[in-house]
Amino acid sequence: MFENIRADLRAHGGDWGAQGFWVLLVYRFGRWRYHVRPALLRKLCSFIYKVLFKFVQIITGIELPCEVEIGRNFVIDHFGGIVVSGYARFGDDCRIRNGVVVGLKNVDEPIAPVFGNNVDIGTGAKVLGSIRIGNNVIIGANAVVLVDVPDNSLAVGVPATIKARQPAATAAVE
Repeated sequence: MFENIRADLRAHGGDWGAQGFWVLLVYRFGRWRYHVRPALLRKLCSFIYKVLFKFVQIITGIELPCEVEIGRNFVIDHFGGIVVSGYARFGDDCRIRNGVVVGLKNVDEPIAPVFGNNVDIGTGAKVLGSIRIGNNVIIGANAVVLVDVPDNSLAVGVPATIKARQPAATAAVE
């Protein structure tokens, strides 16, 4: 748990005041409590987690339940209006901004998106349903993504259209 917290602090630029870091601190505690023995102590830790989760949710406006699977260097850039379903999974080096919703498309189908590595989710984006977001993907601001996004792509618009990303060297020349 403590190594993950140190990595989260580094990912947030060492800023102890970053609300995204606070959320990840509570998230890490919530994941860690599952390994606590004996059961009575685990129940106490679960109660503490639930209080901390609600507190950080009210203070920051970010809902990141401990059931979500996140990879290394997960960054919550700005606080406010972020809701992530407990069924979601994120790869390494993902970044999420304010106003983002990652969740279920239908309540009857409890399956949320699965994100690859190096995914950047823009402000106000909505990513919903049983979909896969590939590696090296950028989801534009206010995009509504309801379909799979392949590797090295850009998803923009409502509903999102998928475009291939240009290599960095080509984009810099233009």
